[in-house]
Amino acid sequence: MRIIGGKFKGRRFNPPAKNWPTRPTTDFSKEGLFNILQNRIYFEDTKMLDLFGGTGNHCYEFISRGCEDVTYVDKFGGCVAFVKKTAEVLGIEDNITIVKSDVFKFIRGVRIKYDYIFAGPPYPLPILDEIPDEIFKHDLLAEGGLFVMEHNPDHDFKNHPRYKEERNYGTTIFSFFK
Repeated sequence: MRIIGGKFKGRRFNPPAKNWPTRPTTDFSKEGLFNILQNRIYFEDTKMLDLFGGTGNHCYEFISRGCEDVTYVDKFGGCVAFVKKTAEVLGIEDNITIVKSDVFKFIRGVRIKYDYIFAGPPYPLPILDEIPDEIFKHDLLAEGGLFVMEHNPDHDFKNHPRYKEERNYGTTIFSFFK
C-alpha cells in the first residue's frame, strides 16, 4: 500500500495480510478516484468519514492532502490497531478519530454531518445495497457533500434517487451520490 499524493506521497505501508478481512483499493482505481476528487473537494476544509476503513488507506490520502478532520470506522481489531500504529508513525493522531465499531451501529448513533463520506464495504456483504439509504436516512452528508461507495459490478445504484454518476476501473466501481 502506498500514499499516492500530498505531503506523504510515496510512503509505503505493509499491513499484515494474515487473516485480514480487507480488500484494499488498488492503486490504479485509487489514482482515478483522487484525480476526480482533486477537482471537486477542498481537502483542507473537508470533514471526512471513512466507513469500512480497513487499512486506513483513504484516510491517509485525505490527511496527506491537507484534511485535518478524518473519522475512520471499522470493526476488525487488527485493522484498527494497524491504523492507530500508522497514525503514530505519520504523526497524524490529531487529525484522525479512530472508531472501532460496526459501521451500521455507528451510522445509527452518530450525530455529525460530513462533507465527504467514503464506504469501501466487503463486496459479499449481504446488505451492501442498503448502505446509501442508511447514509441518507440518518442525514450524515452535509449540504453540498459527496458520498462515494466502492463496489463491484454485482451492484448497481443508477436508480437510487441520490445517485449522480459512477466511475469504472475494471472490477472496481465508484458510485457517487449527492
